[in-house]
Amino acid sequence: MRTILYILQKEFIQVFRDKTMLPIIFVVPIVQLLILSYTATFEIKNIDLVVVDHDKSVVSAKIISKFSGSAFFNFKGVVDSYEEGENSLRNDYADQVVVIEPGFERNLQVEKQARIQVVTNAINGSAASLMSAYSISIIADFNREIIVDAFPLANIELPIRTQPNFWYNPELNYMTFMVPGILVLLVTIIGMFLSGMNLVKEKEIGTIEQINVTPIKKYQFIAGKLLPFWVIANIDLAIGLLMAYLVFRIPVVGSLPLLFGVASVYLVAILSIGLFISTMTNTIQQSMFISWFFLVVFILMSGLFTPIESMPDWAQDLNYINPVAYFIKINRMIMLKGSGFADFARDFYLLLIYAVSVLSFAIFRYKKRI
Repeated sequence: MRTILYILQKEFIQVFRDKTMLPIIFVVPIVQLLILSYTATFEIKNIDLVVVDHDKSVVSAKIISKFSGSAFFNFKGVVDSYEEGENSLRNDYADQVVVIEPGFERNLQVEKQARIQVVTNAINGSAASLMSAYSISIIADFNREIIVDAFPLANIELPIRTQPNFWYNPELNYMTFMVPGILVLLVTIIGMFLSGMNLVKEKEIGTIEQINVTPIKKYQFIAGKLLPFWVIANIDLAIGLLMAYLVFRIPVVGSLPLLFGVASVYLVAILSIGLFISTMTNTIQQSMFISWFFLVVFILMSGLFTPIESMPDWAQDLNYINPVAYFIKINRMIMLKGSGFADFARDFYLLLIYAVSVLSFAIFRYKKRI
């Protein structure tokens, strides 16, 4: 134990002696949290809308006013021809074009029906489906107003009424969903990169030979390399949770000690991956390239941006070896739902097995060569 303490003392001295390391460890995660939480969102707002009004009637003007008054649309104006509307889509001036047919008001009054065409830029399929849903909702609301105006005494309520209740995120704020995942992302990047570079740095500057000739055992050396960044990553997580509460008003609904307990196991897994990579590489550049390769795969498949359930079956099976997916799921459950240990016990035990396995691989892979 004394040997490990001496290694820890050496590692902390090296970390705090490097003036460029401290901003990377403590300042960069805070800046990234503030920026990513506002920008990493799938909410669709400020949709650029152009209307082609062939009718130019009172009714068509009412429809246009409903679109222009919506908080989701950025009304760009009315054009006279469909060709102009199509050109606005092609040159990215508009995201959506609403086309009102000629004789729209007369068709409503005489034939009791009329048509509106909604043309959407569908390069981004998920965004296009949301934009179309917003437009259809506005048109459906206008339909109800027409029925009320035509039959003011009629009972137009549907026989079944629904009252939605939104638990855990009642305001449907996408930031509430993203911040817990981004917290995991930040401690993951800091932990894996720093642990991956640390051992390789010993190789590059030549001090690894001096360590190898000492009676330090392999597990003591790996533990001494892992624990300082384990402590630092937990401090980063604590700072991130404080920022989430102060800036985004997202408290930890569940148990804070339970959250840090799971985080401690998760960080052992991530830091062990970084150390395992560093045992196989000889330069910092090699370590960073390999670490970045695994991080990109882990993050994109973790459920941070897209639900894991929407992925193909083979991708869902592959996520069994993705530690980031486990912790993002557990972190959201504890922070937003107040879940207890029993609610995610299976995922925790899998994460624990993962951490022990990767740490064992790192210790086994490290060779004391003179």
